[in-house]
Amino acid sequence: VFGVVFLFVLGQNVKRESGRKVQIGNITAAKTIADIIRTCLGPRAMMKMLLDPMGGIVMTNDGNAILREIQVQHPAAKSMIEISRTQDEEVGDGTTSVIILERASWGGGTGHTTDGAQALAVSWGRAQGRDFFSPPSPSSTPVDVSNKELMLKIIKSAINTKAISRWAELACSIALEAVRTVELEENGRKEIDIKKYAKVEKIPGGFSEDCCVLRGIMVNKDVTHPRMRRLIKNPRVVLLDCSLEYKKGESQTDIEITREEDFARILQMEEEYIQQICEDLMRVKPDLVITEKGISDLAQHYLMRANISAIRRVRKTDNNRIARACGARIVSRTDELREEDVGTGAGLFEVKKIGDEYFAFITDCKEPKACTIVLRGASKEILAEVERNLQDAMQVCRNVLLDPQLVPGGGATEMAVAHALTEKSKGMTGVEQWPYRAVAQALEVIPRTLIQNCGASTIRVLTSLRAKHTQEGSQTWGVNGENGALVDMKELGIWEPLAVKLQTYKTAVE
Repeated sequence: VFGVVFLFVLGQNVKRESGRKVQIGNITAAKTIADIIRTCLGPRAMMKMLLDPMGGIVMTNDGNAILREIQVQHPAAKSMIEISRTQDEEVGDGTTSVIILERASWGGGTGHTTDGAQALAVSWGRAQGRDFFSPPSPSSTPVDVSNKELMLKIIKSAINTKAISRWAELACSIALEAVRTVELEENGRKEIDIKKYAKVEKIPGGFSEDCCVLRGIMVNKDVTHPRMRRLIKNPRVVLLDCSLEYKKGESQTDIEITREEDFARILQMEEEYIQQICEDLMRVKPDLVITEKGISDLAQHYLMRANISAIRRVRKTDNNRIARACGARIVSRTDELREEDVGTGAGLFEVKKIGDEYFAFITDCKEPKACTIVLRGASKEILAEVERNLQDAMQVCRNVLLDPQLVPGGGATEMAVAHALTEKSKGMTGVEQWPYRAVAQALEVIPRTLIQNCGASTIRVLTSLRAKHTQEGSQTWGVNGENGALVDMKELGIWEPLAVKLQTYKTAVE
């Protein structure tokens, strides 16, 4: 058909770019994002203070936490932030490393596109380079997860770069104890759900040394009636997800009353219904009733007369944790309550006042498979950062328990893989060897950044490290992030979980 004109209608501020200019723009965006958090790597990491959109302060050196607060428009920069989020959700650590490595990986591709290499050949070579990131790595070391001292040392390696490194001993023991508590093994399958069953409660005030892991659960609630017991030893606990109130109609309900006695009868029916559900509860002789819904004043009166304490409007997640801790089952109807639904695993129920608020503690549980971590500190900002650091520590511990393989830290693994990639590229010709060398060069950015952040001579130390890795049996040598000296990571005791390293490499290179 002749004379057909295609018309594209675009907005006023829309720009369309293609080719080399877009590639350079993407790489520049990646560099900008990485430069923000480059100083957050290693034990000499600097804290960043940010203002969030609501006017609050975020003080952190966690890569994902910083990038979460940044508003960006560029699609490449947004993809970088998504990469950091993926890393955090998958393994919980290595969010700064993955961004720095990704930036170096993109930067390495600049030279190849400039040299006229076809993008297809570059991407094919990079795909081949992923062969080196298949587990298990030759330098990985199996770990005995029953050795408490070794586990604490591994967690300490992760915590040393965080703000809570001053209380490393306490933080490590809290993280290990919390993960060990929620660890569950069924039919040969190990499950460690930190997000669901290890709740962190932040209470401003007190000292950081007061932080602890409870052998049970704490909720920010008080008993519903002032005359109910606030201290019960070996309580029998009943958990409900139904309300202890008169049931209202699902939709709009109209009742026409012609006689005065009918109104009195309706009120009497309401009272009888509430009395019946309270009698259903009393039948199993509980000491403590916890419900996710409301409790009417009349129900409170009946329960108080029966010497039963009650807590209402507890979150669903908290109720699930209490069920796991004391062995109770959550019941939806009071008339279905049986003896086996009652939780008897708790040793103590206590309501304490901390600051201006009341907290209910269900502690001294026999075999708690859920726990609460109580954090104390000077301000909300410090507590938020301590929580982020503690989550990272617990994730590291979880990764090691699920996959007990370790690799040396301090840039040693990166240098070992970079050396292997360089050696492999020597046996290739033409365009194919470029991506191997680019990835090898990109991997060196981790030890280089560690050296820069502690103020040592980058060129001298990195050259010495390269030379060291050409020697036989020197794969565990890396950079001491405190002073920039070359050191054997085995002697220094800096280890990282293999799962974190593999995830970092795969995410950054892909």
